[in-house]
Amino acid sequence: MNRFISSSKYILVVLSFLGFHTGEVRNSHLAKSPQRFANQVVVDVAHRTAAISPTMFGIFFEDINLAADGGIYAELIKNRSFEFDDPLMGWSQPASNRWSNNQSSGFASAINRGADNPNGHFLQVKVRSDENYVLMNEGFRGIGFKEGMKYQISLEAKVEEGNPRITLELLGSDSTVLGAQELMLTGKEWRNYQISIQASGTDAKGIFRIRFHGISVVDLDMISMFPSDTWRGRKNGLRNDLVQLLADLHPGFVRFPGGCIVEGRTLEQRYQWKKTVGPVEDRTTLINRWNTEFSHRSTPDYFQSFGLGFFEYFQLAEDLDAEPLPILSCGMACQFNTGELVPMDELDPYVQDALDLIEFANGPATSIWGKVRAGMGHPEPFHLKMIGVGNEQWGTDYFDRYQVFEAAIKSKYPDIRIVSGSGPFAEGEMFEYGWEALRQSKADFVDEHYYKPPQWFLDHAVRYDSYDRQGPRIFAGEYAAHDPLATDPLKKNDWRSALSEAAFMTGLLRNADLVQMCSYAPLFAHVDGWQWTPDLIWFDNLQSYGTPNYYVQKLYANNRGSHVLEMNLDRKPMTGQNGLYGAATWDEKTGELIFTLVNTAEGMQELPVHIENARSVSSQGTRIDLRHADLLGANSLMDPDLIVPEETMIPISGVDFTLALDGQSVTILRVQVER
Repeated sequence: MNRFISSSKYILVVLSFLGFHTGEVRNSHLAKSPQRFANQVVVDVAHRTAAISPTMFGIFFEDINLAADGGIYAELIKNRSFEFDDPLMGWSQPASNRWSNNQSSGFASAINRGADNPNGHFLQVKVRSDENYVLMNEGFRGIGFKEGMKYQISLEAKVEEGNPRITLELLGSDSTVLGAQELMLTGKEWRNYQISIQASGTDAKGIFRIRFHGISVVDLDMISMFPSDTWRGRKNGLRNDLVQLLADLHPGFVRFPGGCIVEGRTLEQRYQWKKTVGPVEDRTTLINRWNTEFSHRSTPDYFQSFGLGFFEYFQLAEDLDAEPLPILSCGMACQFNTGELVPMDELDPYVQDALDLIEFANGPATSIWGKVRAGMGHPEPFHLKMIGVGNEQWGTDYFDRYQVFEAAIKSKYPDIRIVSGSGPFAEGEMFEYGWEALRQSKADFVDEHYYKPPQWFLDHAVRYDSYDRQGPRIFAGEYAAHDPLATDPLKKNDWRSALSEAAFMTGLLRNADLVQMCSYAPLFAHVDGWQWTPDLIWFDNLQSYGTPNYYVQKLYANNRGSHVLEMNLDRKPMTGQNGLYGAATWDEKTGELIFTLVNTAEGMQELPVHIENARSVSSQGTRIDLRHADLLGANSLMDPDLIVPEETMIPISGVDFTLALDGQSVTILRVQVER
C-alpha cells in the first residue's frame, strides 16, 4: 500500500477538497439537486457489452492492524512460544496480595535452543516456594472470554526437578476467576498437555494465569489457547465471526498475505512462504513490518507467529469458494523504507520460491511441495490460477526483476496468470513508465492502487472508460476513500467515503471487460491495535462489525450478475449527471436485470426507466437500499447497524416505470425479465 504520500502533495489535495467542502456540502456531485430528473434511463437487455468475471469483487488480506495474530487467527496467547525479540514480551510475573513474586518464590528465564531451531526458545521456570509463583499472559490487548464458551488450552512441558502441579486460570479484567483447571506435570522428556476450561463470565479484557505448586524446575513451550467456536470447528483455527463476515461477501478471490508486508522493511524481514507451512510449532516467528512503521502508532509487540500461514490462506480461499491470489517478494524490500535489492545474478532463489509455491498449491502429492501440502491434510490440489510478483514496486529495478519471474513462470506453468504492479501511485511519471513497460511485456494483470479523498472517486468513475482494451487486464487491488473531514480515526469509514466508493465502483462494473478484479484495503482493524485507517471491518476481542464501506462491497459482490448491459441516461453512460451514477447487469442464472444506482445528491430524485427488448417484466422487484442522511455517519461497536442495507419488494409497472432514489443512497434493484 502507498502509506507514505508526499506530505506537500497530500496537503494540496486536502486543501483542494476542503475548498469545496467547508460547512455545508457544496460540490457539484454532492449538492442539492432538483426534485425530479426528467431524462430517461434506458437499459437494453439484449445488448450485452461484456461478461463479468467471477473474480470481479474480492478481498485483500494484509496482516496490519492486528488482522492475523490478535484478529482472524483465533490464538489468544501472545508470544506463545517465547520467540519475540524480547522472549518474555506479553508475559509477566506480577505481585499481588496473594501471589508475591520475588527471587524467593521463583523466576522464569528464556532458554535459547540455538539459531538452527525454528522454535528457538523455551521458558524455564524455577519455583522456589510451594504456592507463591505465577505467570500471566495479557493476550492481544486483553483476552476475550465469553460466558459458556469452552477454551482449548495446550502446552508443551518437561520436568527438570520436583513434582510440579500447575493451575491454569481464566481471569476477568478485575482478576475474578472465570474458570480453572489443575494439571500434574510429569516426565523428563517434552510432553504435550491439552485441557478445556469453560468460562463462567464474559470479559473482553481478560487475562490468562498459570499458578505453580511445588518446588520444582519446569520447562514450558507453545502455551496456546483457542476458543472452541473456531471457523468450521477446526482445531487451532480462525475466528468464526470474522470469517463469517468474509463469507457473507461471497468474494471472487482472496489476495494474501499483503501488501507491504510481502516486501518487508528489509529483505531479511520479507514474507517467506516456506517458513509458514508445516507444523505450527516449527514456523519461524517474524517481526511485523508495521511494528514500528508509524511513530504515532508504535506497536513494539507486533509479531507474526504464522499460525495463519500459506496453507491456511489457501484453505480460507477454498472455504469461501474464492480464487487464491498469493503475492510474493520480487527481491526488493519496501522502496519507502530501505529499498534493499537482490542483485540480478542472485535472484534465482526468489524465482524458485514462486515455482515451488505453484507446486505446493497444484502439484501431485508425490511432488516435493505437493507432499508438504498433503502432509498438512490436503492431498487434493488448491487449483491455483494466479500469482502476484511484487507489491508496490516501481522503476527499472522492478521491471528488470519482473521479467525474470515472468519468463520462468510462463515457461514451466504457461496457464498461470501473473499479477504485476504499476506502483503505489494512481498517476504520474512512475505510473506511466510502469504501464508502458508492462504493456510491452504483454502482462496479464496490472495492479493499480489509490487512496484518495472522496471527490477523487467521484471524478474518476470514468477512469477506465478510455483505457486500451488491447493491453493488460486491470486489478484494482487496493483502494479506499480517505475523508479529510473525518477527524476521529475510528470514524473515517464514514458514509461520505462509502458513497463515493460506490459511485466509483459503477465505473469498475461498467468496464468489466477490462477490470476483472478489485478489492478494498485494508480489510481488518482491531479497535485497540490499529496502525492504519480507514478499514473495511473493525473488531475488538469479542465483537466485530462491518463499516458502510463493507456493505457497499457486499452489495456489489452479491449482486454482480454475469454480463454488463448497455444503460444510458440521456444517451450517455450514467457517470455523475446531477450526482447520479449507475450500471446495469444481467444475471444469467436467475434471469434478472440488476440495476446498481448511486445518488450522491442530497435530495431525492425520481428516475424514469425504460427497458428495451423485454418480452415481459415481473410485476415486482427486489430493492435494496443503503443510505444515511449524515455524510459523516459511521457504524461502531456500540451502533454496528447504523448504516446497513434494507431490502423491500416494490411494484414494477412494466417496461416503463419510475424509480425514486433517496438522497445520498446506493440502490440495487433486481427485476425478473423475459427477453
